[in-house]
Amino acid sequence: MTTDDEAEADLPEHVRRNRAHWDATADKWVAPGRRAWSTAEITWGVFGVPESQLQVLPDDLAGLDVIELGCGTAYRCAWLARGGAAPVGIDNSERQLATARAFQDEFGIRFPLIHGNAESVPLPDASFDLAISEYGASIWADPYRWIPEAARLLRPGGRLAFLVNGTFQMLTVPDYEADGPSGDRLLRPYFGMHRFEWPDDNSVEFHLGYGDWIRLLHANGFEVEDLIEVRPPPGATTGWNLVTPEWAQRWPVEEIWKARKRG
Repeated sequence: MTTDDEAEADLPEHVRRNRAHWDATADKWVAPGRRAWSTAEITWGVFGVPESQLQVLPDDLAGLDVIELGCGTAYRCAWLARGGAAPVGIDNSERQLATARAFQDEFGIRFPLIHGNAESVPLPDASFDLAISEYGASIWADPYRWIPEAARLLRPGGRLAFLVNGTFQMLTVPDYEADGPSGDRLLRPYFGMHRFEWPDDNSVEFHLGYGDWIRLLHANGFEVEDLIEVRPPPGATTGWNLVTPEWAQRWPVEEIWKARKRG
């Protein structure tokens, strides 16, 4: 029999590091998670731009089987369930999922939650109509592993929608969070974007350039339908200290990719 420690030892190094990071920081996401669970309208990103403005999701969610890859406290799954979808959430952090389960009890909304790695999901092929990720697998899992897994999980014609940090933002944000938000100077190369590590924490992020995203999606059977470069509405604010509202009015702080699996 494989023990939990042995199973964890078999995980890729970046998965183990990110699991430790999100377990250690889970407490600070309880209050934001409760606020999101309490909100009726679906929003996206650090400025909370409404779904009605961005139109990321299908118009009719009723009856759709949906998987959220890296669900965190699972507020997005809760929003989808309220819209009539049948969501499943998977997350790398057991402590984040413990918060999500507590919110299921508090708000009376139930859906399956899986503790696991979005690069290797323990569910059958072609199980879902829609796969989504917002700052989940989309930046904390290796895209060369999680994109093929999303393709495996989707039915022919299924949709994929995921939000990532804007490319300009990743190229202009300082190495140290204490050094302030993104500015107007390029600080690192565009070519070769993939694995990002920061000197002030032990987590591992993944970010690709535009061409690499397009090639990766096409190689895994997806057709790109849209790239939404998120621009917050005038007057929008954020508690995220890596970008200012003024910066976000000039350059896209976030990008949402929409793709469909070929039939």
